[in-house]
Amino acid sequence: MLKILGISLSALILVTSGVGWWFYEHLNGNIHSVSLDGKGGTEKADAFGRTPINILVMGSDGRTSAEDCKLGGGCSRTGVQTGNGNADVEMVVHISADRSNATVMSIPRDTMTRVPACTDAASAQSTPGYYGQINSALAYGPACQVATVHQLTGIPIDHFVKLDFSGVVKMSDAVGGVSVCVSDNVYDTYSHLKLSKGDHTLQGQAALEFVRSRHGFGDGSDLGRTTTQHIFLSAMIRKFKSAGTLTDPTAVYGLADAATKALTVDDGLGTVKKLISLASDVNKVPAKRMTFTTMQTAPDPSDSDHVVVGAGARTLFSTIANDQSLTTGSGGKSAAASATAKPTASAKPTAPAVPASQIAVTVENGTTVIGRASDIATTLTDQGFSSATTTANAPSPATTTTLTYGTGRQAQAQTVAKALGLSSSQLKQGTGTGLTLVIGADWPSGTGFPAGTSSPAPADTHAAVSNAHASTADEAKSCAQVSQYRTVNLNGVSMTPAQAYAAAKDTPDSDA
Repeated sequence: MLKILGISLSALILVTSGVGWWFYEHLNGNIHSVSLDGKGGTEKADAFGRTPINILVMGSDGRTSAEDCKLGGGCSRTGVQTGNGNADVEMVVHISADRSNATVMSIPRDTMTRVPACTDAASAQSTPGYYGQINSALAYGPACQVATVHQLTGIPIDHFVKLDFSGVVKMSDAVGGVSVCVSDNVYDTYSHLKLSKGDHTLQGQAALEFVRSRHGFGDGSDLGRTTTQHIFLSAMIRKFKSAGTLTDPTAVYGLADAATKALTVDDGLGTVKKLISLASDVNKVPAKRMTFTTMQTAPDPSDSDHVVVGAGARTLFSTIANDQSLTTGSGGKSAAASATAKPTASAKPTAPAVPASQIAVTVENGTTVIGRASDIATTLTDQGFSSATTTANAPSPATTTTLTYGTGRQAQAQTVAKALGLSSSQLKQGTGTGLTLVIGADWPSGTGFPAGTSSPAPADTHAAVSNAHASTADEAKSCAQVSQYRTVNLNGVSMTPAQAYAAAKDTPDSDA
């Protein structure tokens, strides 16, 4: 999103001030675009005919140039690689229909999900579909990655933006660096980020090391990395919006030229004119109404190195798909801030959500469509529900879909309902001990219950950002939290990033 904002605002200034048609055509020639082939679904207009915009921003780990090989390493044996690589950064950028607010939701690269059947038009690489790590879908083209995210979240994806290692370097250089803060000394021996405690202005390779670092921050996993990326992007947004950033013609040319060379986009964004229009929409959203958040996850029951969709994620998906803001209309304290604030003495405790991995469902097919129970059961297990989930034929044909739960299982039923898009009216208490979902004739296809023609019930925005590490782009004092665990390795010894910093006295800091 930030790269789009930079190039679009830059181009707008230059083109409208008469710099010349040549420059406009030069920028158009820089942009590489790819068709989405309708893989991302379709947006719904609001009552005034306005539609939201959803963009999947992808950071590729592909070493497809000598420059990327130098920056990312790993090419000593393979040489320059071909193909798309993996989408190690995935962010769904949502801009509301009325352009008053925006949400940026990260999806951790280690998320396990079902990748649909795809064929990459450029390479002819194809897959019949499989269950695997979400970032791997990019191997079958950007449209496949978009289709995978759309299938997982139910959020229509209109556009995509993809950039590689060298793209991050070019962009950070073009803007003159991005200001960030780290909570302690940090040396990530994997990404090579080395910074002292406090404030830094990062550009070039140092910026790339920061956004790539997954062992330096949080718990040393991809979840910690998404939070530091939000800090970086929020700082870049503030810089773009600050006075004077885009008024220097020389700097503006460098930014516009670097951005268009760094990006691959869908053909819906494949011209400077289209990027200008999008940038105009983005620029209407104040920083305090841009919420950054990370999809809630739970450990994968079959592999501790992976994660699955966690409790609350379906509510977060719904707020985005239904164009609900995660900040207040007045621009005051956001739902995100309220949800993550410390409870007051008068706050009432809430019952903890039941992890999906502990919930098994009996799915019964009450339709005439063969395999419906199996489709829904697979959807549930793909989202992290218990592998003890089973299927069967319903005793008799069912007109409507119902989820019946036994005594003490209401919270579990509500978790299942959120995951599948069922309404509270479809939940019924029964006399059994478990959960039984009967698929009725009102749900003949698809893995999410059809919303119908009526407006969806508003999701609970506080629940949507619970455990989702939410923040807003105006939070200038946020520091990236350095990991307190032994997440890095130096000279064969496991240690914390701060210990590694102290031990690597001869290694210069990244911003030295």
